[in-house]
Amino acid sequence: MNIIECPRDAMQGIKTFIPTEEKILYLNQLLDVGFETLDCGSFVSPKVIPQMADTKEVLRELKQTSTQLSVIVANESGAKRAMQHDKISIVGFPFSMSETFQQRNTNKSKTEAFQTIKNIQSELKNSHQNLLVYFSMAFGNPYNDVWDLNDIKYWTEECAKLGITTINLSDTVGVANLQSIELLFSEITKEFPELTFGAHLHTIYEEWKPKIALAYDLGCRRFDSAIKGFGGCPMAKDTLVGNMPTEKMLTFAQERKIETGINMLAFEAAYNSAKTIFETYH
Repeated sequence: MNIIECPRDAMQGIKTFIPTEEKILYLNQLLDVGFETLDCGSFVSPKVIPQMADTKEVLRELKQTSTQLSVIVANESGAKRAMQHDKISIVGFPFSMSETFQQRNTNKSKTEAFQTIKNIQSELKNSHQNLLVYFSMAFGNPYNDVWDLNDIKYWTEECAKLGITTINLSDTVGVANLQSIELLFSEITKEFPELTFGAHLHTIYEEWKPKIALAYDLGCRRFDSAIKGFGGCPMAKDTLVGNMPTEKMLTFAQERKIETGINMLAFEAAYNSAKTIFETYH
């Protein structure tokens, strides 16, 4: 099981600015834990997500470990800025299955956003970085936009044509249930076995286990999470639904005797720092 820790997602909705020095210390602690990837920042408008305005400064001070560094971008300009940083291995782009959320999140229609994906993928082909596409609102949306499995299959195929190999099926606001998780992780993964599908599931803290267990049993091995379930997308709706709690992911892995590569002593130190930081600035 590959666990991707998402402090970017955990921090981005916090209105009080977390000092750059504290972010650097915390992220360097996380880099000692042994996560497969660390979602560490974003290159988006500081007016929209002011908490991530210091990503460039933070990246400069992060140490290099076996953990890959990932950032989020919302346009080609952000992608070009990400490409200037050798430490970054993965550039993520949020592509929504909801037309309403695509407009809210990137000020683009789905068609326009996919053209941006094409342009970014073309740029990245000449670099060491890979494009990760997040299918946000993949399990439904709160806007009454039509949700259609065939639509998800269509956009998956379009991504595959571009040479994109990893797609995160993202439950941006915690609307996923066991039926929709089973549908996506059985149908989509069966139809596109050459692709890697990750689970980026937001959930209330008490409802984590059935969702993770089902996705894992259906073959998912890539899971996004954040310590204590902090975070949520500030562009989605007023009430943030937190991330999948990392400590619960580790509990699940221990119960199932699943290898994660996580250093538990280093995780405990990072966990204690997370509690201090998020309790202070929330």
